[in-house]
Amino acid sequence: MSDWIIYSIGFFAQILFSARLLIQWIQSEKVKKVLTPILFWQLSLIASFLLFVYGWLRNDFAIMLGQVLTYFIYIRNLQLQGSWQKLHKFLRIFLFVFPALIVVYSFNNNQFDVALLFRNENIPFWLLLLGSIAQLIFTLRFIYQWIYSEKQKESVLPLGFWALSLTGSLLILIYAVLRKDPVLFTGHIFGSIVYTRNIFLSKNTAS
Repeated sequence: MSDWIIYSIGFFAQILFSARLLIQWIQSEKVKKVLTPILFWQLSLIASFLLFVYGWLRNDFAIMLGQVLTYFIYIRNLQLQGSWQKLHKFLRIFLFVFPALIVVYSFNNNQFDVALLFRNENIPFWLLLLGSIAQLIFTLRFIYQWIYSEKQKESVLPLGFWALSLTGSLLILIYAVLRKDPVLFTGHIFGSIVYTRNIFLSKNTAS
C-alpha cells in the first residue's frame, strides 16, 4: 500500500480525534464546565479503529498498543450512555473482534508471530520503549475515567482524566518528533491545548 494512503488514514483518524475534542470543548465552554457528549465517544471509537489500522500498516507497535487499550473503553462508555446497543448487531461483533484478528493473523503473512510485534528495523528499541511508555500513560487516562465512571454509573470526564491526557500527550509529542511522524505530532499539538483548557474548567467547577 502506498505511503499517501497510509498517511491519509492516519490523518483522517487524527481529524476525528480532534473533532471530538473540539465538540467537547465548545459544548463545555458554553456552560463553563466539562461535559461528556455522546458524539465524543462515537468519534473516539471510529478514530481509534482507523489509527489502529494506521499503526498496523506502519508496523508501529506503540501506536497499536495505545489504541487497543482504549478501544474497548470507548465501547464501554457508549454502553453507559446507551448508544452502543443501538448499533447493528453484526457491526458490534465486527468492532469487538477486529483488533484481535489484526494482532493474531495480520503479521508475517497472516501467521501469528509475537516477536514481530516488538521488532521494527526503522525504530530503535529505546524509541519504541519511549513510545510504548507514552502510550501507556496516555491510556491510563481512560482506565482512570472508566473506573470513575463505573463508580458514578455514568460517563464522566474528571480532572484526573485531563491531567493524564496532558502528560501522555506531551510524551507522545516527543516520540512523534523523534519518530518523524506527522500524524501523531499534528493530533497531539491540538490535543494538548484542549487538555490544558479542560484542566482549568475542571478546577473552576470544583472551586
